[in-house]
Amino acid sequence: MRATISILSLLTVGTLPAAAQNLDDLVGIEARSIGPAGMSGRVAAIDVVERDPNIIYVGAATGGLWKSVNGGITWDPIFDDQPANSIGAIAIFQSRPDVVWVGTGEGNPRNSAGVGRGIFKTIDGGRSWSFLGLGASERIHRIALHPEDPDIAYVAVMGPSWSDGQERGVYKTIDGGRTWTRSLFVNERTGASDLVMDPSNPNKLFAGLWEHRRWPWFFESGGVGSGLYITYDGGENWRRYDETDGMPDGPWGRIGLAIARNDPRVVYALVEADESAMLRSDNGGTSWRTIDAGDGVAPRPFYYADIRVDPTNENRVYNLHSRITVSEDQGKTFRTVVPSRIIHGDVQALWISPTDGRTLIMGNDGGVGISYDRGETWRFVENLALAQFYHLNVDMEVPFNVYGGLQDNGSWFGPSHSWYDGGIRNYYWTRVGGGDGFATFNDFSNSRYGYTSSQQGNLRRFDKLTGERKDIRPVHPDGVDLRFNWNAATNIDPFDSTTMYLGSQFVHRTRDNGNSWEIISPDLTTNDPEKQRSRQSGGITTDASGAENHTAILTIAPSPIAQNLIWVGTDDGNIQVTRDGGESWDNVAANLPGVPANTWVAHIEPSKFDSGTAYVALDDHRRGNWDSYAMVTADYGQTWRNMASADVDGFVHVIEQDPIESSLLFLGTEFGLYVSLDAGGSWQRFGHGLPTAPYRAIVVHPRDHDLALGTHGRGVYIVDDIRPLRELARDGSLLSMGLHIFEVPTVIQHTVAESMTAGYRSSGHAMFSGDNRPYGAMVSFVVRAEEADLEVVDNDGSVVRHMTVRGDGFNRTVWNLRRDGFDAPGSELSGPQVLPGSYSVRLISEGDTVSGVLDILPDPRHQISRRDRLAKHNALMYVGGLLERAAGVVERVDATRSAIEAVQAALEDQTGQTAETLRANGKTLDETMADLVSAVAVTGGGFGAGRASAAGQLRGVYSSLQSSWDTPTETQRLRMTAAETALESAVEAINIVFEGDVARYREQANEAGLRIVPDFAPLTLPRR
Repeated sequence: MRATISILSLLTVGTLPAAAQNLDDLVGIEARSIGPAGMSGRVAAIDVVERDPNIIYVGAATGGLWKSVNGGITWDPIFDDQPANSIGAIAIFQSRPDVVWVGTGEGNPRNSAGVGRGIFKTIDGGRSWSFLGLGASERIHRIALHPEDPDIAYVAVMGPSWSDGQERGVYKTIDGGRTWTRSLFVNERTGASDLVMDPSNPNKLFAGLWEHRRWPWFFESGGVGSGLYITYDGGENWRRYDETDGMPDGPWGRIGLAIARNDPRVVYALVEADESAMLRSDNGGTSWRTIDAGDGVAPRPFYYADIRVDPTNENRVYNLHSRITVSEDQGKTFRTVVPSRIIHGDVQALWISPTDGRTLIMGNDGGVGISYDRGETWRFVENLALAQFYHLNVDMEVPFNVYGGLQDNGSWFGPSHSWYDGGIRNYYWTRVGGGDGFATFNDFSNSRYGYTSSQQGNLRRFDKLTGERKDIRPVHPDGVDLRFNWNAATNIDPFDSTTMYLGSQFVHRTRDNGNSWEIISPDLTTNDPEKQRSRQSGGITTDASGAENHTAILTIAPSPIAQNLIWVGTDDGNIQVTRDGGESWDNVAANLPGVPANTWVAHIEPSKFDSGTAYVALDDHRRGNWDSYAMVTADYGQTWRNMASADVDGFVHVIEQDPIESSLLFLGTEFGLYVSLDAGGSWQRFGHGLPTAPYRAIVVHPRDHDLALGTHGRGVYIVDDIRPLRELARDGSLLSMGLHIFEVPTVIQHTVAESMTAGYRSSGHAMFSGDNRPYGAMVSFVVRAEEADLEVVDNDGSVVRHMTVRGDGFNRTVWNLRRDGFDAPGSELSGPQVLPGSYSVRLISEGDTVSGVLDILPDPRHQISRRDRLAKHNALMYVGGLLERAAGVVERVDATRSAIEAVQAALEDQTGQTAETLRANGKTLDETMADLVSAVAVTGGGFGAGRASAAGQLRGVYSSLQSSWDTPTETQRLRMTAAETALESAVEAINIVFEGDVARYREQANEAGLRIVPDFAPLTLPRR
């Protein structure tokens, strides 16, 4: 039964008992990374240890810092617990390569760029980190380290892109980062976009300063602050170049720099200007000449303006832009190194081997590519899960799929977990859309189809079977220009899955899969003409990509409980609501307390319990404001409260209300996931395997009760079974109880297939495998003792499985649905899986017992009668019993042999005929019994009756029986009979020896006065 929450409780900050305040106590709940990694994500920085090129550091735009110690075969994230996961610069101190400096905040400030929080350093190769300051820098694009002195470093601070700021320019430290001096500064809008050090003179540096500014509706590059600078005294003094030095006519924009390592007299500069140009200096920067003004010039300064020169050849220069191009003639002409169909374009980073210039490691919008032959051939790194999701949706398949769109990598769907052995591989994901992927949905009226959107409202209906992608974006019937945001609003009506909404400045609705559309609203934006790309630029270039389309609808949120109630949020701050399906609209944005006007409305979540209640995430970082806004209304927007307390870190992207427990809320911010157990009265950071990353999409699966999280930089995470969070939201004292078992989720018993993959047998270590859901029943509980007993009981009251579980608070364990195992020769044999049905789960500790109900469902892909399942189960139990009998035989024989060995030891110093006879008979008897027990015990396996021991045959048929759920086959029954016969024959042979030779040996030993084994007697085994 759904709980409801009153308006009064929504508007009052609640308090939970202390026991429920710390979600870190939920041991055993760990988020699973399911990828995908087949398209990876934007990589902003790369550095490599020169003395050992197998050690590679990769910095993702919004996915953290990764390290490989084996040349890029495997990777480990080493920055996940730091306060920001956007990486802009990496610099290894090559003399002591465990010292690594990292600047946060990507330095190519596109509209969806990650933001940083300063500079960090490790002295142990990434095991631990120290924060060194520059916390307000937002973006650091380059770090230059003194080659010999580990305490001297220079940092190119780009600074904020969405606002003015003082913390920008070139900074220097001479004490390892404890203190900083701002070495070069021009104004509050000009930061350092590049910085290079002369490899032969660490006091000589070149710096490119860039004046630029972003607004939500506009981008401007260039101005009086931009310029190219040089210092000869370690930053004490800087000289600005001008046209007399060979610079193109100003004003200038962004400047990229590169200096030749093999000949530092050669320096390159890529200068944005009215007539942009590639410059070269052959005298160490004394003067410059233009060598290219066409193909080599970067077209998009906010996205790429970096160049690199081959460390072994001063005339080979690479330009990093929409593709990677190379010039072999000092920059005069360029050719494409690798087409984007091989390795993704939009190149952000490039490392070139300083030893031979042949090894290239490239970072781009689609991850990392490695070439060992100067770009002739490439290897794509397919196990860096850096996908940048914007939205996430789910379907009702078993297992359910997640659907979502990715930055510059299209739209995809893939499984939340896999019923195949080996985890969730890249090839389980299917691409259904191109471009910058955004909202993607399954068509619930016909799951063969779905919908996906890309930039500027490009909406398509896709066919999973044929791959068709049908264009269904609407036009205005009267020819009015439609304004679609780069991330245009799209949604499906919860009351009618055939009805879909799309937002421009209007709300468009289709009821026939996009074949026709109707407009159900007026212009719901401010319709401010100053924010509609009409503004004149004072800079050199502006964004022509359409990413700044403004005064458009960002979110459309129909109520799941009140038909015709629809909420709409716009990128210019309006919150509109209709209760009559669009006949009339009420703009309630003016009622928001403490929120700056025109703030970006990122997400609206209508309540699943009360029609007048809605939650709104507002994000104003595009105007330099990082405050957290998570607003709630209980009266259709007439009054609001900001739920984002001081506990919430970062600007807010998304809010999700649990569909079962109204007071359980989830909040995704730029820097993490937060959970509230009291309807937003308080918040706690939720770790449990989740990295610091932007969380842009949150979905609670309505059937499976799993939490699906779409991150912008680390792909999708799944938190399995959030029922304990619901119970804690209802009763915060549960964690302090001595004994408690949470609701046990229903589990589907299914076949776990061994590698049902297309085209692969061996994966090696370089192939990504997402974390799979563990097979079996998840049992969550609280035990205050150190440990407890967990029992599974069938309907007859029999304990089918006993486990000892860890206590000391909250824990979670997974029962693999198997009965208790069998004692078998050699090693214990796991028990068979229980039959589908209802079971009781009992938790016992210190004399107290609590219990829960567990329902086990059969694999829906098989139509097998319970009678057949029971026949298979009984056969497995019978064979298991035979193996336990065999184990008893082996144990008794081994004990008898040990007794004989003791007698033989006692005879060691004795002489005479009796002793000699006993010694000879004991040796012969031991050899005979060794041969006899080998007929029972496992001696190499094999399936053929007569070739393997009885236990080997029994294990073989046991394995065969477990290969399916249906009734035993005739062959399996024949094998069972043969194995039992072999066991009986072996036991009969052993009994004959015990009743004869063993009995005589005992009599001889007794006559010799050897009383060390007074209970030594013949073995008589019971017969079936």
